[in-house]
Amino acid sequence: MLTAFGPGIWIADGPDVVAALGFHYPTRMAVIRLADGGLFIWSPTVLTDGLRSAVEALGTVRHLVAPNALHHLFLADWKRAFPGACLHAPPGLRDKRKDLAFDHDLTNTPIPAWAGEIDQVVMRGNAIINEVVFFHTASGTVLFTDLLQHLPADRFSGWRALVAKWDLMTAPEPSVPRKFRLAFIDRRAARAALHHVLSWPAERVLMAHGAPVSEGGQALIRRAFRWLS
Repeated sequence: MLTAFGPGIWIADGPDVVAALGFHYPTRMAVIRLADGGLFIWSPTVLTDGLRSAVEALGTVRHLVAPNALHHLFLADWKRAFPGACLHAPPGLRDKRKDLAFDHDLTNTPIPAWAGEIDQVVMRGNAIINEVVFFHTASGTVLFTDLLQHLPADRFSGWRALVAKWDLMTAPEPSVPRKFRLAFIDRRAARAALHHVLSWPAERVLMAHGAPVSEGGQALIRRAFRWLS
């Protein structure tokens, strides 16, 4: 249910979700254990009894983090299960989910609860999403949500396979989907955020939609965002 990915970080894959045009996307979440024993839950997936037990065995859930305004489907379930956890909103999600009482807005500055352990930057300037990218220092892991994807070439069929190929979702290695590239209307802001991401000594890369990468993370990110430089 939970798989160790590095020092203090675990991952779990959830069921597929159906997005626009009937595309089925895989889902993945991460759990980071902070120095005080509290847990940082990134992009929470469907909460099953088994997953809940595995998470509770690691520590106390203190932070529920939606990295962008598209990854919010299961926040309410997690908040009900862990009412003492803080809900953290990326840009745009407060307006989208008025039914949720968020405790904090994610910015370029880590909050004191995880400062020094997890860094972050908002990839701004995109007309579709403004995603918060995180870096877990202890494991050298960068966490991307939708801005970096890598799905198997045979995952889709028919016209969806053609769209996925055009969109670079099924490129030979993790790539920024073409729709998000075209949506960067403020490239100066995006480049500033990318500069911050590339300052991290990244070894590993996690994506919500793609196989985890265990080595060469910084070089991979440089290649994936070469079009933006």
